[in-house]
Amino acid sequence: MGQYLDSNHATYTIYFVNEQRTVTVSEGTTVLEAETAAGIIPDAPCGGRGKCGKCRIRVNGQEVLACQREIREDCRAETLSDENRHVQILNDGLFREVPCSPGTLPGNAERPLLAAVDLGSTSVVVYLMDGITGTLLGLKSVLNPQRQFGADVVTRCSYAMEHGAESLSRCIRRTVGELLETLAEEAGRKKEEIVRIVIAGNSCMHHLFLEIPVDTLVRAPYVPRVTETVRRKALDCGICAGKEADLIWLPNIGGFVGADTTACMLAAEFDRREELTLLVDIGTNGEMVLGNRDGYTVCSTAAGPAFEGAKIACGMRGSDGAIDHVYLEHGEVKFHVIGDCAPAGICGSGLLDAVFCLLKTGWIREDGYMKEPWHFSETVCLIQKDIRELQLAKAAIAAGIQLLCRKRGNDLSDIRTVLLAGAFGNYLNPESACGIGLLPELLKERIVPVGNAAGAGVRLAALSEDELRRAEVLAKNAEFMELALEPDFMDVYVDEMSYAQEDFYGN
Repeated sequence: MGQYLDSNHATYTIYFVNEQRTVTVSEGTTVLEAETAAGIIPDAPCGGRGKCGKCRIRVNGQEVLACQREIREDCRAETLSDENRHVQILNDGLFREVPCSPGTLPGNAERPLLAAVDLGSTSVVVYLMDGITGTLLGLKSVLNPQRQFGADVVTRCSYAMEHGAESLSRCIRRTVGELLETLAEEAGRKKEEIVRIVIAGNSCMHHLFLEIPVDTLVRAPYVPRVTETVRRKALDCGICAGKEADLIWLPNIGGFVGADTTACMLAAEFDRREELTLLVDIGTNGEMVLGNRDGYTVCSTAAGPAFEGAKIACGMRGSDGAIDHVYLEHGEVKFHVIGDCAPAGICGSGLLDAVFCLLKTGWIREDGYMKEPWHFSETVCLIQKDIRELQLAKAAIAAGIQLLCRKRGNDLSDIRTVLLAGAFGNYLNPESACGIGLLPELLKERIVPVGNAAGAGVRLAALSEDELRRAEVLAKNAEFMELALEPDFMDVYVDEMSYAQEDFYGN
């Protein structure tokens, strides 16, 4: 809270009615900053730039954007977002049973505990395991508290460069520590028995957690400052566990392709696959891997904000009230809402379905032009800007797939399996994804959802020293392709903008 107090300015108090919290801040502090100071975790997908309109709040009876309203008097505020909505966070993934053999563990705990953390841009999943048997004792997941500084990694990097990374680092470390403590308590154990914590996340999450400068990630040639495995003591990172507990970050690969992709490749055993395999992990950042045991190439693309709902007018996460599936019934557009309640917005899988249905009905043209907004209810609709946002996102993923094939000298038809990782990939309808050109149509029957593969991979690395070493070799042997620097990227990207598909346009 101290960062929002300045002895040279007048101070005012703001009372947050719903949370029953009061905070004192200096004149000129924004309501968004005051929310953060009060320990509230607001949604600010655009990083407080006033562009997304998602941080609406009522101050002294007037509805405003929290990031744009400065505090110049004592006031009362009512948050409008429903943080109590049940959010769907994917915990399970393509997990292989391996012997529990973590090697030499620090400390002298008689019953050591192991922890694995999948630190995603949107959500955080923590697993607690018995260090002797490997038994999963519990898991917990929450939304990433860094969302108050921006929905996507680029926005968070920009915030860190402008304001420093301390706030982003502190809030995520605190969240991981609290989850670990709760898991240990619920398992009837002590947090001091946790002797090893293994973490995976993309390069941005990695740097922000460890307070490594992110400037090289957002400027060409877009390289992480650290790629190798990082080993520290948990206490040095502000996480209370065993006194000598290790904290290990799996290795990054390049650009925004980080340790989460390493974990995905470990779970999917890319080093042993015979058939050409495409792995696509679509979140706030889209990572792709193409190859097999003879070699594999990786890349990433900034595609997630549309799929996560951050840049969609009525977009929201997959939680109660979100339209998650849209379909045609006798030519009429129908939809399903999570929680079987009135629609409050639309999430990524629903957006894909909706655009696919509206393309088939002619409401949206193949070039993305929309006749007029489409209303699901009085308060939930799709507008032209939403259709354009999806075009940009889906074109980026599609272009990445095309260029990966070119890089490896393969045709799309050579791909035998498409592994869809992550929550979005788990819930999307393959017909809709292929129908709008997000994924190639000819691969529709080869799609296999693998759930939270990053979470599965980081668990393997925590349980087995051999799997940890294997993850390091997988990352080291990966060929990294920086899409933005590929000479053909822009041409392919533009070509993939069209929504036209052979199956219903007859081209």
